[in-house]
Amino acid sequence: MLKEFKTFIAQGNVLDLAVGVIIGAAFGKITTSLVDDIINPILGLVIGGVNFDDLKIVLREAEGEAAEVAIRYGAFLNNVIQFLLIAWVIFLIVKFANRVKLSESMKKDE
Repeated sequence: MLKEFKTFIAQGNVLDLAVGVIIGAAFGKITTSLVDDIINPILGLVIGGVNFDDLKIVLREAEGEAAEVAIRYGAFLNNVIQFLLIAWVIFLIVKFANRVKLSESMKKDE
């Protein structure tokens, strides 16, 4: 059973997946920084100095030890922007990979 597990781990697909997850996590951090540190301040300035993190609808104010209850739609907007950026970059990577694959297959046909 240990030998089978070793063979499974050594397969290219598992290693490719591990590399993809690690690169994806690092890319997620870069995207988060891009949105939080560059895009949101610019958007906030354009729409009147609003900090996206502060955008919320308070359902109940904090009372004593009870915490505030609020819908933090600014944080949600940050996540939507991050998702759209990641989706856009993945789209561009796949488009580039398909173009490279297509050009390689055209060279083989010649």
